Amino acid sequence: MSLLPTLITATPINTNHRIDSKLTSRLSLLAVAVVGSLSLIGCQKPAETSAETNSTATKTETAETATTPAADGDTIKVGILHSLSGTMAISETSLKDTALMTIDEINANGGVLGKQLEPIVVDPASDWPLFAEKARQLLTQDKVDVIFGGWTSVSRKSVLPVVEELNGLMFYPVQYEGQEQSKNIFYTGAAPNQQAIPAVEYLMSPEGGSAERFVLLGTDYVYPRTTNQILRAFLKSKGVAEKDIMEEYTPFGFSNYQTIVGNIKSFSTGKKTAVISTINGDSNVPFYRELANQGIKASDIPVMAFSVGEEELRGIDTSLLQGHLASWNYFMSVKNPVNSGFTKKYKKYALDHKLPNAEKVVTNDPMEATYVGINMWKQAVEKAGTTNVDKVRISMGGQTFDAPSGYTLKMDEENHHLWKPVMIGQIRSDGQFDVISKTPKVIRAEPWSQYIPK
Repeated sequence: MSLLPTLITATPINTNHRIDSKLTSRLSLLAVAVVGSLSLIGCQKPAETSAETNSTATKTETAETATTPAADGDTIKVGILHSLSGTMAISETSLKDTALMTIDEINANGGVLGKQLEPIVVDPASDWPLFAEKARQLLTQDKVDVIFGGWTSVSRKSVLPVVEELNGLMFYPVQYEGQEQSKNIFYTGAAPNQQAIPAVEYLMSPEGGSAERFVLLGTDYVYPRTTNQILRAFLKSKGVAEKDIMEEYTPFGFSNYQTIVGNIKSFSTGKKTAVISTINGDSNVPFYRELANQGIKASDIPVMAFSVGEEELRGIDTSLLQGHLASWNYFMSVKNPVNSGFTKKYKKYALDHKLPNAEKVVTNDPMEATYVGINMWKQAVEKAGTTNVDKVRISMGGQTFDAPSGYTLKMDEENHHLWKPVMIGQIRSDGQFDVISKTPKVIRAEPWSQYIPK
């Protein structure tokens, strides 16, 4: 039998690599600065917030107490830190479900070190400071040995100083802007050289339409702004003029894209234009609907999305969006035996647990990254013979896993990022993607971009 989760509600591409010799201290300062100054980077707290936001802060315990191995008990406790309410629930709920499915699978096969995994699920409710509070709760009160969670970079940066202070371990499963590296985080999503840069290179190629003018459109927070800073510098290095780059941001939960889409149509006059979308969460639904409303076709102005996958497309009439693009490291439509097993397992899990629209559930890139991360952590714990964070950290380096993408992924020994493939997918009328371009091999992540000076 599998353990039921404890739910605590809140109510070749360039492969050069650079290592910063002062990563931990620099990153801690950066994380504190970002979390303490969200308004300065334009990040707005969503309207939907947890009822516990103003609750009494969780009592802080010492790092020694927080890192006492939970494996000394009858189970090994695992934290699941995803927004199940608020603007990011559309994307993160399926990651929670994937984590629970993976834990069930591991438990059914004997668990880890002979013990069952006990998931502790918390809901930070798309409230970025609450991510830090809930992470502290997981480590100090619930005594988890590892946390799997997060989607937005601001949520990750909220958690980062907590896991560093308490020597916790977090696996982050979503593509991000880079410019970060921590001994307490393993990044199983893509760095910019494994998604953003290859996507723009594709759009500039004859195969991708030879775009000359670019719209950088995103949600107003650290991931889109930093990614677009990298892309703006990259585009200029390729000879794209400043006047041929339009940059626009909207708040989390934004829904009125009529004016913005009209401006994109006007901007596109005279040159082949493409949109690079870093819109996150449920705002993707009204954005794509407005594209269709204004008759924008992929053959006219293709949209290349970095945060839209199969899950987000479930709420959109995709018959009007055929041909628009997304850049990921996995698509549900890839054909190989591992992916066939993965998608079937998730479908069965959805039906068995009566998930909403269980008959129509899909898998996507962050779900695959969640699945890979949990299994790699299991392998590392078994190699180390303990859940001790310091020992697991060492044994994580070099871990490999045959992923649903069809590639064998590797955890880099130095930078805590996965070696991953790059795929470009084209939206089909059924909400799936045709993979129209992919790298022959996995690519080593470059967390520190050459286009942003250190």
